[in-house]
Amino acid sequence: MTDERLLEMAIEARKSAYVPYSGYAVGAALETKDGHVFTGCNVENAAYGNTLCAERTALVKAVSEGYREFTKIAIAASGSAPYPCGACRQSLYEFAPDLEVFVTWDGHVDRVPLAELLPYGFGPSSLGK
Repeated sequence: MTDERLLEMAIEARKSAYVPYSGYAVGAALETKDGHVFTGCNVENAAYGNTLCAERTALVKAVSEGYREFTKIAIAASGSAPYPCGACRQSLYEFAPDLEVFVTWDGHVDRVPLAELLPYGFGPSSLGK
């Protein structure tokens, strides 16, 4: 899967976002080690704590289908750079501390390793697993 195609899939996933409160639609495309891609969008809720980010939506879909190893994620939005929030960084780190993160917004594209977004991350190896 090319990086460009993964970004296109994230942009397409963004169209399904449910964002009646913030208006900030986000799409994500998460690639597994063997090349499968799971997409997700953010789903807001009137009880804000129940809102799901696009990244975690894609991750939960993948894990629920039995996938545990991931190489890249693309995240798309408009208006500002959609870097993953802290909860998403931690959730992704659980399965893929070496994940490549691509973000795109308003024609911009940035790439950063998850380890830079979550330095000194806490994962299974932190528990001796």
